[in-house]
Amino acid sequence: MERDESDEQAGEAVAAAPRRRRRRPRLAFDLTALAVVGVLLAGAVYAGGAVTYDRLYSPAAFVTRYLDLLSQGRATDALAVPGVRVDAAQFEKAGLPTDAADALLRRDALAPITDIEVLSTTEKDGVTSVTVGYRAGPHAGKTTFAVERAGTIGIAPSWRFATSPLAVIDLTVRGAMQFQVNGFEIDKRQVSPDGNDADPLDPVSLLVFSPGLYSISVDTALSASPGVAVLSDKPRAEIPVEVQTQATDKFVEVVQEKVEDFLDECATQRVLQPTGCPFGLTVRNRIVGEPTWSIADQPTVTLEPDGADWRIRRTQAVAHIKVDIQSIFDGSIRSLDEDIPFFIDGDITILPDGSASINVGSAD
Repeated sequence: MERDESDEQAGEAVAAAPRRRRRRPRLAFDLTALAVVGVLLAGAVYAGGAVTYDRLYSPAAFVTRYLDLLSQGRATDALAVPGVRVDAAQFEKAGLPTDAADALLRRDALAPITDIEVLSTTEKDGVTSVTVGYRAGPHAGKTTFAVERAGTIGIAPSWRFATSPLAVIDLTVRGAMQFQVNGFEIDKRQVSPDGNDADPLDPVSLLVFSPGLYSISVDTALSASPGVAVLSDKPRAEIPVEVQTQATDKFVEVVQEKVEDFLDECATQRVLQPTGCPFGLTVRNRIVGEPTWSIADQPTVTLEPDGADWRIRRTQAVAHIKVDIQSIFDGSIRSLDEDIPFFIDGDITILPDGSASINVGSAD
């Protein structure tokens, strides 16, 4: 019986040996598979982290958030982005006016920005340059921003603009004190450092966002202009803009009426040389009775810009006189009944209250 038990144990040992040999290769395979899975998981985590960084915590993401705020019209939030609003000393250092008004840094003055796309990112000496393409209204634009580290938020990096993306428009509007930017109404005297004493021809400096599309126009009772589109696409740039207005039809009609009234009033004077009037007659003989004037042909008024004001362009009119003239030689009397051509021009001054002072003169 003892021999039989020993034989059985020997048989089991012989049978177990192949099983152990089979287990070792399978264990090695399982460990290898686990290692591969671990590498893949680590790669996925790294890739996911890289994507998260690019989308949320990178300099490009910082710039994209700023542009998204502008595209949504959130001017106040865009101003709060680190590095956007800077003090006067920094503007002075950049050669920009320190008294620029911030009237356009608001929702009402923003135009849509769409199709935002990061084009490139480069880093040098701790400053990252992020170039972004976009569309501002119908215009394609491209702007490069300078971004630098501003610390961390938890374990994530935070950023700020190394150069403020604000720019300055130096705007000169001729022929009007009021204008619109993207439909937002502004009076020069509201944004000029000189207030109500602002010179109508002096430019006013206005802070604007970059990027930004600003359409500047004039539409008042006296003057108007087509829109001038200004694309602010360079941070901390100074952009000179001049707008020349044209007199409105209504303004010309009012001046025409005033000129005609003035000449008609002149014609009521019963003298050869009406006082303060652009027409008259000189004779060497005596006149019999009072002369009678009328305006045979009123002038056609045309207005042209004259700095901040307007001028009546030189134009012809015709007065008519009736008077009896007696010769000093023989005493004979003849009746004069004829047209007297003359020319007029004039100055029109725009007063602080928006009204116009019209001065008609003789243009010889």
